[in-house]
Amino acid sequence: MGRVLVTGGAGFIGSHVADALILRGHDVTVFDDLSGGFNDNIPGAARFVQGSVTDVDAVGRLFADGRFDYVYHLAAYAAEGLSHFIRRFNYTNNVVGSVNLVNASINSEVRGFVFTSSIAVYGSAAGRMREDDSPNPEDPYGIAKLAVEQDLRASREMFGLRFVIFRPHNVYGPRQNIGDRYRNVVGIFMNQILQGRPMTIFGDGTQTRAFSYIDDVAPVMAEAIDSDAAWGGVFNVGADEWFTLNDLAAAVARAMGVEPEIVHLPARQEAHHARSSHDRLTATFGPRRMTPLDEGLKKMAEWARSHGVRSSGSFGDLEVTKNLPAAWRAT
Repeated sequence: MGRVLVTGGAGFIGSHVADALILRGHDVTVFDDLSGGFNDNIPGAARFVQGSVTDVDAVGRLFADGRFDYVYHLAAYAAEGLSHFIRRFNYTNNVVGSVNLVNASINSEVRGFVFTSSIAVYGSAAGRMREDDSPNPEDPYGIAKLAVEQDLRASREMFGLRFVIFRPHNVYGPRQNIGDRYRNVVGIFMNQILQGRPMTIFGDGTQTRAFSYIDDVAPVMAEAIDSDAAWGGVFNVGADEWFTLNDLAAAVARAMGVEPEIVHLPARQEAHHARSSHDRLTATFGPRRMTPLDEGLKKMAEWARSHGVRSSGSFGDLEVTKNLPAAWRAT
Protein backbone atom coordinates (compact mmCIF):
# COMPACT_ATOMS: atom_id res chain seq x y z
CA MET A 1 0.00 0.00 0.00
CA GLY A 2 1.18 3.53 -0.60
CA ARG A 3 0.99 7.15 0.45
CA VAL A 4 -1.45 8.86 -1.88
CA LEU A 5 -2.18 12.52 -2.49
CA VAL A 6 -5.71 13.35 -3.68
CA THR A 7 -6.14 16.92 -4.91
CA GLY A 8 -9.73 18.11 -4.91
CA GLY A 9 -10.45 15.52 -2.24
CA ALA A 10 -13.05 17.69 -0.52
CA GLY A 11 -15.00 17.84 -3.76
CA PHE A 12 -17.54 15.41 -5.12
CA ILE A 13 -15.58 12.85 -7.13
CA GLY A 14 -12.34 13.44 -5.22
CA SER A 15 -13.86 12.63 -1.83
CA HIS A 16 -15.31 9.36 -3.14
CA VAL A 17 -11.99 8.40 -4.73
CA ALA A 18 -10.24 9.18 -1.43
CA ASP A 19 -12.73 6.94 0.38
CA ALA A 20 -12.12 4.13 -2.09
CA LEU A 21 -8.34 4.45 -1.74
CA ILE A 22 -8.61 4.28 2.06
CA LEU A 23 -10.75 1.13 1.76
CA ARG A 24 -7.95 -0.39 -0.34
CA GLY A 25 -5.51 0.28 2.50
CA HIS A 26 -3.72 3.39 1.22
CA ASP A 27 -2.58 6.31 3.41
CA VAL A 28 -4.42 9.30 1.92
CA THR A 29 -3.73 13.04 2.11
CA VAL A 30 -6.41 15.39 0.78
CA PHE A 31 -5.34 18.76 -0.67
CA ASP A 32 -8.17 21.19 -1.43
CA ASP A 33 -8.84 24.93 -1.29
CA LEU A 34 -12.53 24.32 -0.44
CA SER A 35 -13.65 26.60 -3.27
CA GLY A 36 -15.98 23.91 -4.62
CA GLY A 37 -15.81 21.26 -1.93
CA PHE A 38 -16.86 20.99 1.69
CA ASN A 39 -15.18 20.02 4.94
CA ASP A 40 -17.79 17.36 5.62
CA ASN A 41 -16.83 15.59 2.38
CA ILE A 42 -13.29 14.87 3.59
CA PRO A 43 -12.87 11.26 4.77
CA GLY A 44 -12.20 11.07 8.48
CA ALA A 45 -9.25 8.74 7.93
CA ALA A 46 -7.52 11.17 5.56
CA ARG A 47 -5.02 13.89 6.45
CA PHE A 48 -6.28 17.27 5.22
CA VAL A 49 -4.14 20.13 3.96
CA GLN A 50 -5.90 23.28 2.76
CA GLY A 51 -4.40 24.98 -0.26
CA SER A 52 -4.62 25.52 -4.00
CA VAL A 53 -2.82 23.68 -6.79
CA THR A 54 -2.21 27.09 -8.37
CA ASP A 55 -0.01 28.08 -5.41
CA VAL A 56 3.36 26.64 -6.41
CA ASP A 57 4.91 27.30 -3.00
CA ALA A 58 2.06 25.51 -1.22
CA VAL A 59 2.43 22.57 -3.60
CA GLY A 60 6.17 22.48 -2.92
CA ARG A 61 5.63 22.39 0.84
CA LEU A 62 2.98 19.71 0.45
CA PHE A 63 5.31 17.39 -1.44
CA ALA A 64 8.25 18.10 0.88
CA ASP A 65 6.12 17.07 3.87
CA GLY A 66 4.24 14.20 2.27
CA ARG A 67 6.73 12.19 0.19
CA PHE A 68 3.89 10.62 -1.78
CA ASP A 69 4.00 7.39 -3.75
CA TYR A 70 1.05 8.30 -5.97
CA VAL A 71 -0.83 11.45 -6.95
CA TYR A 72 -4.52 11.58 -7.90
CA HIS A 73 -5.29 14.92 -9.49
CA LEU A 74 -9.00 15.77 -9.30
CA ALA A 75 -8.82 19.50 -8.51
CA ALA A 76 -10.49 21.36 -11.38
CA TYR A 77 -13.40 23.63 -12.19
CA ALA A 78 -15.32 21.40 -14.57
CA ALA A 79 -17.84 23.71 -16.24
CA GLU A 80 -17.50 23.21 -19.98
CA GLY A 81 -20.10 25.78 -21.00
CA LEU A 82 -18.95 28.45 -18.58
CA SER A 83 -15.29 27.96 -19.50
CA HIS A 84 -15.78 30.10 -22.62
CA PHE A 85 -16.43 33.07 -20.32
CA ILE A 86 -13.74 32.40 -17.66
CA ARG A 87 -10.84 31.57 -19.93
CA ARG A 88 -7.98 32.86 -17.78
CA PHE A 89 -9.46 31.28 -14.66
CA ASN A 90 -9.96 28.02 -16.56
CA TYR A 91 -6.40 27.77 -17.86
CA THR A 92 -4.84 28.90 -14.58
CA ASN A 93 -6.73 26.31 -12.54
CA ASN A 94 -6.85 23.46 -15.01
CA VAL A 95 -3.47 23.78 -16.78
CA VAL A 96 -1.05 25.78 -14.61
CA GLY A 97 -2.27 24.08 -11.44
CA SER A 98 -1.83 20.69 -13.09
CA VAL A 99 1.69 21.52 -14.24
CA ASN A 100 2.61 22.54 -10.68
CA LEU A 101 1.64 19.03 -9.58
CA VAL A 102 3.39 17.31 -12.47
CA ASN A 103 6.62 19.19 -11.74
CA ALA A 104 6.47 18.29 -8.06
CA SER A 105 5.68 14.67 -8.90
CA ILE A 106 8.70 14.41 -11.19
CA ASN A 107 11.03 16.09 -8.71
CA SER A 108 9.90 13.87 -5.84
CA GLU A 109 9.94 10.73 -8.01
CA VAL A 110 6.40 9.55 -7.32
CA ARG A 111 5.56 6.09 -8.61
CA GLY A 112 2.58 7.24 -10.65
CA PHE A 113 0.16 10.06 -11.48
CA VAL A 114 -3.58 9.54 -12.02
CA PHE A 115 -5.31 12.36 -13.87
CA THR A 116 -9.04 12.98 -14.17
CA SER A 117 -9.61 14.35 -17.64
CA SER A 118 -13.02 14.57 -19.35
CA ILE A 119 -14.92 13.44 -22.42
CA ALA A 120 -14.93 17.16 -23.27
CA VAL A 121 -11.63 16.42 -25.06
CA TYR A 122 -13.63 14.71 -27.84
CA GLY A 123 -15.77 17.71 -28.74
CA SER A 124 -18.93 16.96 -30.73
CA ALA A 125 -17.69 13.60 -31.99
CA ALA A 126 -20.22 11.58 -33.95
CA GLY A 127 -21.13 8.14 -32.64
CA ARG A 128 -19.56 6.58 -29.57
CA MET A 129 -16.43 8.33 -28.37
CA ARG A 130 -13.46 5.96 -28.19
CA GLU A 131 -10.11 6.61 -26.55
CA ASP A 132 -8.20 6.26 -29.82
CA ASP A 133 -10.39 8.85 -31.58
CA SER A 134 -8.59 12.08 -32.46
CA PRO A 135 -9.48 14.64 -29.78
CA ASN A 136 -11.16 17.81 -30.96
CA PRO A 137 -12.22 19.85 -27.90
CA GLU A 138 -14.60 22.73 -28.57
CA ASP A 139 -14.46 24.60 -25.27
CA PRO A 140 -11.60 25.92 -23.12
CA TYR A 141 -12.24 23.31 -20.45
CA GLY A 142 -11.75 20.45 -22.91
CA ILE A 143 -8.71 22.20 -24.39
CA ALA A 144 -7.19 22.48 -20.90
CA LYS A 145 -7.80 18.83 -20.13
CA LEU A 146 -6.26 17.72 -23.41
CA ALA A 147 -3.21 19.94 -22.81
CA VAL A 148 -2.58 18.21 -19.48
CA GLU A 149 -3.00 14.78 -21.08
CA GLN A 150 -0.37 15.74 -23.66
CA ASP A 151 1.93 17.13 -20.97
CA LEU A 152 1.73 13.83 -19.10
CA ARG A 153 2.76 11.96 -22.24
CA ALA A 154 5.71 14.29 -22.69
CA SER A 155 6.63 13.86 -19.02
CA ARG A 156 6.60 10.09 -19.39
CA GLU A 157 8.92 10.27 -22.41
CA MET A 158 11.30 12.76 -20.84
CA PHE A 159 11.23 11.83 -17.15
CA GLY A 160 9.61 8.39 -16.93
CA LEU A 161 6.54 9.64 -15.04
CA ARG A 162 3.94 6.88 -15.21
CA PHE A 163 0.34 7.97 -15.60
CA VAL A 164 -3.23 6.77 -15.91
CA ILE A 165 -5.86 9.06 -17.45
CA PHE A 166 -9.59 8.73 -16.82
CA ARG A 167 -12.24 10.54 -18.86
CA PRO A 168 -15.44 10.43 -16.77
CA HIS A 169 -18.74 11.87 -17.89
CA ASN A 170 -21.86 13.28 -16.23
CA VAL A 171 -21.13 11.82 -12.80
CA TYR A 172 -23.76 12.35 -10.10
CA GLY A 173 -24.45 11.21 -6.55
CA PRO A 174 -24.24 12.19 -2.88
CA ARG A 175 -21.79 15.00 -1.93
CA GLN A 176 -22.20 16.76 -5.28
CA ASN A 177 -22.23 20.54 -5.08
CA ILE A 178 -25.86 21.01 -6.06
CA GLY A 179 -25.50 24.76 -5.52
CA ASP A 180 -23.32 25.25 -8.62
CA ARG A 181 -25.65 26.69 -11.23
CA TYR A 182 -23.25 26.15 -14.15
CA ARG A 183 -22.52 22.42 -14.02
CA ASN A 184 -23.85 19.02 -12.92
CA VAL A 185 -27.34 18.96 -14.35
CA VAL A 186 -28.68 16.37 -11.88
CA GLY A 187 -27.62 18.56 -8.95
CA ILE A 188 -29.05 21.66 -10.61
CA PHE A 189 -32.41 19.94 -11.10
CA MET A 190 -32.56 18.73 -7.49
CA ASN A 191 -31.59 22.11 -6.09
CA GLN A 192 -34.28 23.79 -8.19
CA ILE A 193 -36.90 21.33 -6.94
CA LEU A 194 -35.84 21.88 -3.33
CA GLN A 195 -36.43 25.61 -3.89
CA GLY A 196 -39.87 25.00 -5.39
CA ARG A 197 -38.68 26.21 -8.80
CA PRO A 198 -39.10 24.56 -12.22
CA MET A 199 -36.21 22.62 -13.72
CA THR A 200 -34.51 24.57 -16.52
CA ILE A 201 -33.18 23.01 -19.71
CA PHE A 202 -31.21 24.80 -22.40
CA GLY A 203 -32.81 24.01 -25.76
CA ASP A 204 -35.51 21.44 -26.49
CA GLY A 205 -34.16 18.78 -24.12
CA THR A 206 -33.48 16.18 -26.81
CA GLN A 207 -29.75 16.29 -26.03
CA THR A 208 -28.55 12.87 -24.90
CA ARG A 209 -26.10 11.98 -22.15
CA ALA A 210 -25.15 8.90 -20.12
CA PHE A 211 -25.45 9.73 -16.42
CA SER A 212 -22.90 7.93 -14.27
CA TYR A 213 -23.47 7.11 -10.59
CA ILE A 214 -20.43 7.90 -8.44
CA ASP A 215 -20.10 4.37 -7.02
CA ASP A 216 -19.59 3.10 -10.57
CA VAL A 217 -16.72 5.55 -11.15
CA ALA A 218 -14.67 6.16 -7.99
CA PRO A 219 -13.77 2.53 -7.10
CA VAL A 220 -12.33 1.71 -10.51
CA MET A 221 -10.26 4.90 -10.43
CA ALA A 222 -8.91 3.92 -7.02
CA GLU A 223 -8.04 0.47 -8.33
CA ALA A 224 -5.88 1.84 -11.14
CA ILE A 225 -2.61 2.22 -9.20
CA ASP A 226 -2.75 -1.46 -8.24
CA SER A 227 -3.21 -2.61 -11.85
CA ASP A 228 -0.07 -3.04 -13.94
CA ALA A 229 -2.21 -3.09 -17.09
CA ALA A 230 -3.63 0.36 -16.38
CA TRP A 231 -0.38 2.35 -16.50
CA GLY A 232 -0.05 4.43 -19.65
CA GLY A 233 -3.73 3.95 -20.40
CA VAL A 234 -6.53 6.39 -21.17
CA PHE A 235 -9.97 5.20 -20.10
CA ASN A 236 -13.50 6.49 -20.58
CA VAL A 237 -15.40 5.75 -17.39
CA GLY A 238 -19.12 6.02 -16.77
CA ALA A 239 -22.52 4.69 -17.73
CA ASP A 240 -23.52 3.09 -21.03
CA GLU A 241 -27.26 3.87 -21.07
CA TRP A 242 -28.24 7.15 -22.70
CA PHE A 243 -31.12 9.47 -21.83
CA THR A 244 -32.44 12.76 -23.15
CA LEU A 245 -32.41 15.70 -20.76
CA ASN A 246 -36.21 15.60 -20.88
CA ASP A 247 -36.08 11.97 -19.72
CA LEU A 248 -33.62 12.94 -16.99
CA ALA A 249 -35.85 15.75 -15.72
CA ALA A 250 -38.78 13.34 -15.43
CA ALA A 251 -36.60 10.81 -13.60
CA VAL A 252 -35.25 13.42 -11.16
CA ALA A 253 -38.77 14.64 -10.39
CA ARG A 254 -39.82 11.05 -9.76
CA ALA A 255 -36.89 10.51 -7.38
CA MET A 256 -37.72 13.75 -5.55
CA GLY A 257 -41.40 12.84 -5.27
CA VAL A 258 -42.80 15.76 -7.29
CA GLU A 259 -44.52 16.30 -10.60
CA PRO A 260 -42.06 17.42 -13.27
CA GLU A 261 -42.16 21.13 -14.10
CA ILE A 262 -39.76 22.16 -16.85
CA VAL A 263 -38.88 25.50 -18.41
CA HIS A 264 -36.97 25.42 -21.69
CA LEU A 265 -34.41 28.19 -22.14
CA PRO A 266 -32.77 29.30 -25.40
CA ALA A 267 -30.26 26.69 -26.59
CA ARG A 268 -26.60 27.24 -25.78
CA GLN A 269 -23.55 25.98 -27.63
CA GLU A 270 -22.91 22.39 -26.55
CA ALA A 271 -22.57 18.90 -27.99
CA HIS A 272 -26.05 17.58 -28.75
CA HIS A 273 -25.09 13.96 -28.10
CA ALA A 274 -22.27 12.76 -25.84
CA ARG A 275 -21.81 9.01 -25.78
CA SER A 276 -18.62 7.13 -25.00
CA SER A 277 -17.40 3.57 -25.33
CA HIS A 278 -16.14 1.71 -22.26
CA ASP A 279 -14.72 -1.33 -24.03
CA ARG A 280 -11.16 -0.49 -23.02
CA LEU A 281 -12.11 -0.01 -19.36
CA THR A 282 -13.90 -3.36 -19.28
CA ALA A 283 -11.00 -5.14 -20.98
CA THR A 284 -8.54 -3.79 -18.40
CA PHE A 285 -10.56 -3.81 -15.17
CA GLY A 286 -13.22 -6.41 -15.93
CA PRO A 287 -17.01 -6.12 -16.23
CA ARG A 288 -18.92 -4.36 -13.46
CA ARG A 289 -22.53 -3.86 -12.51
CA MET A 290 -23.73 -0.37 -13.39
CA THR A 291 -26.27 1.41 -11.22
CA PRO A 292 -29.58 2.01 -13.04
CA LEU A 293 -30.50 5.68 -13.32
CA ASP A 294 -33.61 5.48 -11.12
CA GLU A 295 -31.66 3.65 -8.41
CA GLY A 296 -28.83 6.18 -8.40
CA LEU A 297 -31.17 9.16 -8.45
CA LYS A 298 -33.13 7.75 -5.51
CA LYS A 299 -29.92 7.56 -3.43
CA MET A 300 -28.87 11.07 -4.41
CA ALA A 301 -32.35 12.47 -3.77
CA GLU A 302 -32.32 11.07 -0.23
CA TRP A 303 -28.99 12.77 0.38
CA ALA A 304 -30.10 16.06 -1.23
CA ARG A 305 -33.26 16.24 0.86
CA SER A 306 -31.29 15.63 4.05
CA HIS A 307 -28.79 18.40 3.20
CA GLY A 308 -31.30 20.89 1.83
CA VAL A 309 -30.95 23.79 -0.58
CA ARG A 310 -27.48 25.00 -1.51
CA SER A 311 -26.87 28.62 -2.50
CA SER A 312 -26.65 29.11 -6.25
CA GLY A 313 -25.10 32.45 -7.05
CA SER A 314 -23.42 33.81 -10.16
CA PHE A 315 -19.76 33.16 -10.90
CA GLY A 316 -17.79 35.86 -9.13
CA ASP A 317 -15.53 37.17 -11.88
CA LEU A 318 -16.73 36.63 -15.44
CA GLU A 319 -14.02 37.63 -17.92
CA VAL A 320 -16.15 37.68 -21.10
CA THR A 321 -19.84 38.49 -21.25
CA LYS A 322 -20.38 38.46 -25.03
CA ASN A 323 -22.84 35.67 -25.93
CA LEU A 324 -23.25 34.74 -22.26
CA PRO A 325 -26.58 32.83 -21.90
CA ALA A 326 -29.21 35.15 -20.46
CA ALA A 327 -30.03 32.68 -17.69
CA TRP A 328 -26.47 33.00 -16.42
CA ARG A 329 -26.71 36.80 -16.20
CA ALA A 330 -29.33 36.70 -13.46
CA THR A 331 -28.18 37.03 -9.86
